[in-house]
Amino acid sequence: MKSYIKTISISAVLALTSIATVFAQSGKHVILVSIDGFRPDFYLDKSWPTPNLQQLMAEGSYAKGVRCIFPSVTYPSHTTLITGTFPVKHGIYYNTMPNDSRVYEWTTDSKKIKAETLWQAVRKGGMKSASISWPVSVGAEVDYNLPEIWSSTNMADRKTGVSQFATPKGLLEEMEKYAIGDVEMEDLNLTSLAMDENNSRMAAYIFRKYKPSLLSIHIAGVDGAEHKEGRSGVGVSKAVAAADHAVMNLMDAVKRSGLADSTTIIITGDHGFLDYNKVLAPNVWLKEIGIDTKVGAEEPVAKFQSAGGSAFFHLKDLKDRATLAKVRKKLAELPQEYKDMYRIVERPELDKIGADPHASFALAAAKGVYIQDGASGPLVSSKKGGAHGYYPDVADIQTGFIIAGAGVKKGVVLESIGLEDVAPTVAKLLEIKLTNPDGKAVIQFLK
Repeated sequence: MKSYIKTISISAVLALTSIATVFAQSGKHVILVSIDGFRPDFYLDKSWPTPNLQQLMAEGSYAKGVRCIFPSVTYPSHTTLITGTFPVKHGIYYNTMPNDSRVYEWTTDSKKIKAETLWQAVRKGGMKSASISWPVSVGAEVDYNLPEIWSSTNMADRKTGVSQFATPKGLLEEMEKYAIGDVEMEDLNLTSLAMDENNSRMAAYIFRKYKPSLLSIHIAGVDGAEHKEGRSGVGVSKAVAAADHAVMNLMDAVKRSGLADSTTIIITGDHGFLDYNKVLAPNVWLKEIGIDTKVGAEEPVAKFQSAGGSAFFHLKDLKDRATLAKVRKKLAELPQEYKDMYRIVERPELDKIGADPHASFALAAAKGVYIQDGASGPLVSSKKGGAHGYYPDVADIQTGFIIAGAGVKKGVVLESIGLEDVAPTVAKLLEIKLTNPDGKAVIQFLK
């Protein structure tokens, strides 16, 4: 009898251990990948070197396009991706914004985000998160964080900045020891596609070792190639292939972690890209009517703040109707050849799409036109390249969306979703509550 009881006890312990193991492995995980400058044709057109993206598309579901925010630039867009809100709510309106001294600088401090992030919601839910090279993530509530940042004395030196602001301290050094080796400064910079490879290897290592419920990673190389070459070119193909290989590293990490049955992979981006051949400098018009737009210790009386495919008109004093009327008159009297280069987006339309509440109006550039900040030199010049920042109704500015893995239906294809819908979809998968998002979970993709 004693032997029988002992046998039952051991069996019971083994059974409980097995149940506990299954329960521990059944926790949900989401890997959110943002490829900067990601376009739907990278996976819809099989001539692009993206076998891993195409595999995920075939195994899961996708959208033919994702409507962007305005302006469609990197830092505001990534903040929308991580909060599910428009810029008017999350507070990141442009890549560069004025600091306390009114000097414009890159917006890297997560404390400037006014809306709740997915990272915060994950922590509130008692889970862990990780993030690699995500814009506006310095100091974020992330358990394993290697933010997008650089040295205060050398913007080309990201390695020093990432090491300084990593959470926990020493995380980058751990990556060098176990994931990427003792890398040089250039290996973590936009100067080389090695940045995408190394960032994805670090993300893969963190996912395998620490198994965070949410892993967010920003893959940046495609954006730089498209700025230089436009929508196509040898450099763009190489950068797209490098991004696809980075995705492969993450797919491999999921497989090796033993969490394939509980992990969802989302591939999306911040904006698409347009080719341009003309550059417009609207601050030249302000100079012509006696307004100095140079930003120094103080804000100028008025200026156009460029965002590539757009420019937002700002008054130092929002009640300065005289200056506003002067500028409006100048624009109204321009020759038609200049008016054809943009359209004016008025305040009610900006309010409708959640854009910067401080702008009096905006200029949305026409296709083929890039808008820059300069107030000197020619009003219009000829130059070729690629740009974003355009109004969301431009088809080529749309980004992409693929979702595959745990909890995802196979073969669902939607024409379009909104960039603000991505974070609520992640929250739905993780069964957490995201406070007051503007978007909604795309439940058509989910089981």
